[in-house]
Amino acid sequence: MHKTIATFISVSFLAGAAHAEVVTAAANGFTIKHTVDIDADRATVYAATVANVGEWWNDDHTFSGDASNMYIEARPAGCFCETLGENGGLVHMTITFVNPGVMLRLTGGLGPLGLMGVDGNMTWEFEEADDGTRIVLNYAVGGYDPNGLDNIAPAVDFVLGEQLRRLKLFVETGRPTD
Repeated sequence: MHKTIATFISVSFLAGAAHAEVVTAAANGFTIKHTVDIDADRATVYAATVANVGEWWNDDHTFSGDASNMYIEARPAGCFCETLGENGGLVHMTITFVNPGVMLRLTGGLGPLGLMGVDGNMTWEFEEADDGTRIVLNYAVGGYDPNGLDNIAPAVDFVLGEQLRRLKLFVETGRPTD
């Protein structure tokens, strides 16, 4: 437990210009909001987000154990998917709105949420910021879990925050980790 807390504190400290919060959490759903500033123009940040997801996403948060199997088809009814080999695969989320460089909206239960009786709406907004681009990520999840969705909101918040920190590092340094 102490290792998890220490890791969370150190990763949060290294995040730089980032803000994360569980906005609301109840037994039937939760909303998470993350904001991160990235030192690059919107076109570069958007392109890295959608075209290079397999390079910045964490292997630990995939079903295959290899983030290079992840891809995003940035078009309406496109797929945030993962290949599993031998014609296998997984739809993590479906793309429901695309305005390149401005907004990307996905619908579904990301990762293990896809195995529950829930649905979600995740919106990535790419905004001009003083020194580059600000990403505002909102993820609203609703549905049923016998233990209450409020119990898993902090874990989902942590995982999404980690992915945004990795994206920031990837765009700014070419590597998703220090």
